[in-house]
Amino acid sequence: MITEELKKLYCTYTGHEPEAIEELPSSGSNRRYFRLTGTPTLIGVSGTSLEENQAFLYMADHFRKKGLPVPQVVAKSDNDAFYLQEDLGDTLLFNAIEKGRKTSVFDEEEKQLLRKTMRLLPAVQFSGADGMDFSYCYPQSEFNSRSILWDLNYFKYCFLKATGMEFQEDRLEDDFQKMADVLMRSSSATFMYRDFQSRNVMIKEGEPWLIDFQGGRKGPVYYDVASFLWQAKANYPESLRKELLKEYLDSLCKYQPVDEKYFYAQLRHFVLFRTMQVLGAYGFRGYFEKKPHFIQSVPFAIENLRQLLQEPYPEYLYLCHVLKELTELKQFTDDLQKRRLVVKVTSFAYKKGIPEDSSGNGGGFVFDCRAVNNPGKYDRYKPFTGLDEPVIRFLEDDGEITTFLEHVYGLVDASVKRYMERGFTNLSICFGCTGGQHRSVYSAQHLAEHLNQKFGVQVNLMHREQNIEQTFKAKS
Repeated sequence: MITEELKKLYCTYTGHEPEAIEELPSSGSNRRYFRLTGTPTLIGVSGTSLEENQAFLYMADHFRKKGLPVPQVVAKSDNDAFYLQEDLGDTLLFNAIEKGRKTSVFDEEEKQLLRKTMRLLPAVQFSGADGMDFSYCYPQSEFNSRSILWDLNYFKYCFLKATGMEFQEDRLEDDFQKMADVLMRSSSATFMYRDFQSRNVMIKEGEPWLIDFQGGRKGPVYYDVASFLWQAKANYPESLRKELLKEYLDSLCKYQPVDEKYFYAQLRHFVLFRTMQVLGAYGFRGYFEKKPHFIQSVPFAIENLRQLLQEPYPEYLYLCHVLKELTELKQFTDDLQKRRLVVKVTSFAYKKGIPEDSSGNGGGFVFDCRAVNNPGKYDRYKPFTGLDEPVIRFLEDDGEITTFLEHVYGLVDASVKRYMERGFTNLSICFGCTGGQHRSVYSAQHLAEHLNQKFGVQVNLMHREQNIEQTFKAKS
């Protein structure tokens, strides 16, 4: 039925039938997409909601007139149930940055695509809103308190309750209202894309094109920034988020003055709200509709939530209490433990060989402490190790070990930071000296304490020749 209707539409537009028609993979919505191959090749769309179709058709035409990069609609059925649009190809931005997403190391080509997309966003928000008739927007014409509460309750019913957690519903609703009040102080006449993320941007000839904007409405600029930069599976490291935020703000300045301090303060409320909203969607699409892509995204959104809650939101204390408890549920902490970095630090004697990395990954750091002045050459220090006060005092008064460790910290800190961002789970660091008793023991002990204190990672410490083991547990 659907393919026949699309073929008829294609024939009416071109005067001939398509050579072939194939259905494309579905997304989160109930819309279905087909590629009609021929001269020209077009994308056919079937949507069960006529109001949603009409919203897209109106916005696509409006955006095209504003010079924005959206697919051109070339034909539609009389009842708006079917339409044909320009074929932008097969490359989603989400797929174009796949290597970066999987490693958290984005190359220059990937970064350039992301920069272009962030620079485009203010044009969509401001030029797109210019002259737009927001009454076409579906299901809401603007971002308002009611729609905020709908999304928050979507989270509550489709995700929070699905976990089996107990909570005081009246207190939670009180904080939902407080959040709505905070978000509504940013109301503006700009266009809010609402689902602005890398799966809704296509790359054609190296440039970003916009798709799936039919859920847009009048609303504040913060929402789309939060939606894009905190997309769960995009896996952007914090350093890249900051860089892309700067690109966005530089572009935003062309349209309005920017108070950066206020912008960042307000943005974090939208990031928290958006994270809850997508968890609601993941709960509904994943747990209820059994769509695997959404279930797979849950751990990434939970990790975003964990990071956000490290800085308090005093406006909604009970909500944050519930969210923190949510992130500590066993089904989520088990997944986190699988992806958390564990650093193994070992002291050893060179004459007994360099320790092997039991994780099987190989590599890591091996530092040679033998250039540092050796307390072991003095009889009075031979009964002691690098853990004992006389040896500690000797090494620190001499000072060579302090300079040595400053360089070690610089190298290792940089690697630990990147390993954490990239989701790596093992790093091995070894310190060797002549007997594995004084200098290597002191160095390994101090590095282990330093890494646990600075990064909160679990450190498994082994002084091999002293037969001493110690575990520094990860900090939540």
